[in-house]
Formats: sequence, C-alpha cells, structure tokens
Amino acid sequence: MWEAKINPFKVFELRCKNTTYLGIGAINKIGDILDVLKSMGISRVFLITGKNSYKTSGAWDVVKPALEKAGLEYAIYDRVGPNPTVDMIDEAAAMGRQMGARAVIGIGGGSPIDTAKGVAILLEYKDRTGRDLYEQKFIPEKAVPIIAINLTHGTGTEVDRFAVATIPEKNYKPAIAYDCIYPLFAIDDPELMTKLDGIQTVAVTVDALNHITESSTTLAASPYSILTAKETVRLIARYLPVAINEPDNLIARYYLLYASALAGISFDNGLLHLTHALEHPLSAVKPELPHGLGLGALLPAIIKTIYPVAAEVLADIYNPIVPELKGLPGEAEYAARKVEEWLFTVGCTKKLADFGFTEKDIPMLVELAMTTPSLGLLLSLSPVKATEEVIRRIYEESLHPMSK
Repeated sequence: MWEAKINPFKVFELRCKNTTYLGIGAINKIGDILDVLKSMGISRVFLITGKNSYKTSGAWDVVKPALEKAGLEYAIYDRVGPNPTVDMIDEAAAMGRQMGARAVIGIGGGSPIDTAKGVAILLEYKDRTGRDLYEQKFIPEKAVPIIAINLTHGTGTEVDRFAVATIPEKNYKPAIAYDCIYPLFAIDDPELMTKLDGIQTVAVTVDALNHITESSTTLAASPYSILTAKETVRLIARYLPVAINEPDNLIARYYLLYASALAGISFDNGLLHLTHALEHPLSAVKPELPHGLGLGALLPAIIKTIYPVAAEVLADIYNPIVPELKGLPGEAEYAARKVEEWLFTVGCTKKLADFGFTEKDIPMLVELAMTTPSLGLLLSLSPVKATEEVIRRIYEESLHPMSK
C-alpha cells in the first residue's frame, strides 16, 4: 500500500478554512503559532483543557516552554469534563475576561476545544452567557482567535465551525455552527494520542465514522463530502484494528488522525443528520456516556433506515468494511447487520440498553431529539423524512443487538 511510503515525520499543512499542522512533531509548531498571535498584538492567552490529558499526552511539555519563551501571559481553565456544559463555558469565560485574554488555546479532544470555541465568543460578547449562545438567543459574528491542539482522532472540531455543549437542566445538547469559531490554527500530532486507551480509541474513531456516514448522505451532500467520506472509511477499516492492538503505533495513529480531519472537513461541507441528532439526547441525559459509543449504538439502525434511499453511496463508502454490498435498496438490513458485526469486532459492543436506557425512555428521547435547539436542522437534512415514528423506531432498534 502506498501509505507505507509516506513519511509521517514530514509535517504538512492541511488547508480548509484554517491551517492545520498534521504529522509527528506538529506540536512543535506552537512556537510559530504564538509568534503569529504576538504579531497580532496579543499578549494574554487563555488555555482551556481537561484535568489531565494536556499533561499526560506530553502536549504541555512543549506548550508551556513555548508560552514562556514568547513572553505571553496565560491562565489555565482545566475543569472541562466529557460532554461539557454551558456552566463550564461561563466559568471559563469569567476567568478569561478577568485576565484580559485576547486569544484562547484549547488542548484536548472535542470537549475542551468546543468549550474553547464558546469561550472565544463570550470574550467578545461580555454581556452574554453560554445559555444565551446555545439557546440561540444571539448570532455571534466575532470571536477571539482560537488555537486548537487536538488530542483525539475523532471529533474533527479542530478543522470545523461546530461546537456542542449541554444545558443540564433541560437535557438539551445543542450544536452551534458559526464561521467565527473556525480555529485560526490547529495542531494534529499523532504522538500526542498514544495514551488513548482502547475504549477511547474506538469511541473517538466511531465518531469520525458517523460524521462521514451522515455527511455523505445528507440533503446537502456533494461529491466532495462523499469523496472525503470514502477515504475516511478506508483508513479507519485499515488502521483502527492496528491502533487497538498497538497503541503506540504512530503510523496507525497518524492515519486515524488524518481520517478524523477528513471526516471533519466532510461534515463541515455536507453537514450531519440523524445519528448526531439522536445521540445528543442520549449523552445529555447521561453525561457519562461517551459520545462515540452512543453513536455506535445507533449507527446500524440508522444505516437500515437510510440505506434504501442512499444505497449506492453507502455501498461505495462502506466497501472496505462490507465489500459484498452492491448498492441495492433491498440490502438495507444486511448492510446494517454487517456494520454492527464490524463494530463489535473493534470493541464497540454496547447498545442503548447497556447504557441503562429502556423502552420507557424512548418517548422522552424522541421529544428531546425534536425539540432541542439546532437538532431540527440536522433532522431536516436527513435523506428520509425524520418523522416521530422514524425516530422512535431507530431508538427501539438500537436498544439491543440486531442479531437478537
């Protein structure tokens, strides 16, 4: 395979709306990035991260000396958790305002970087809150510059204009999408991801797989979103098993990271639909549920639902996982079962019942999917009409394995 001839130590620039440095050693670009911030007249930056990963990954060993060498003042908010809330955004924004930050650096996976995007907006809109932002009470047109140092190969948030946060008291988990929150620069360094354990490796990668399943089949899909989707699946099918068995394999991490970035670009162009719209209520109700595993629980039923109207595209992009598909509408259930089998082989085995959901929860989940701010847009992009009945059936079929 030609992938083996690519030098993963050669850091290249992946250009979409921002500049992403991708490759082994890309973290060392932070010095150049900080110089750009200084040239913009920025002297105070605010770092947003989780409790430990920015240190255990090795990122902080490079970022801290670079900040000191650049002579930039900085403060750190390190209390972002999985499925971050608007309260975390407000708490971090208050700290950032107090220290006069004019740029934010998010270090982590989707949770810290998405939080950084929200904070970047609120540093410009000082009279607004995270709830205002995620309940869409205003439309932001500006944010302070965002630097994303990515520590997972799944969300694609480092290359796109999306962010997510939970409003706990309403069990809402809306998404926002604004041009002002494209990161100015992003760093995708596979060497920072070798500490991801097996479950994390699977969960974040399944997130990327869902991104392209949706982006290639939305009503906004294009040849570009389908092309990037196809390459994403090929890379995931080839390198996810390697990364699971060899966590320190930098070639596998490199290509999974590249696949994740491609998936982020794919859904930045083609957008999303059913899987994310239906997963957000799950992890809003149960914040401990890893987003990627929730998506994995739903994916087979989603494929079964949309395959009859998107058979040719899904058969093409899923060829590395289910090569016998011919792109015929009648293959829907077969395709769904084979994808579920593959998910189980890589360790994504939990269904909704395993996360504690029952049939009694389904009406609540359907209601949240249909009423949470922003999710209506995703549902409107589904290739099949996202009726209450369709949503209910997907949740029901995701409670247990299809083989039962």
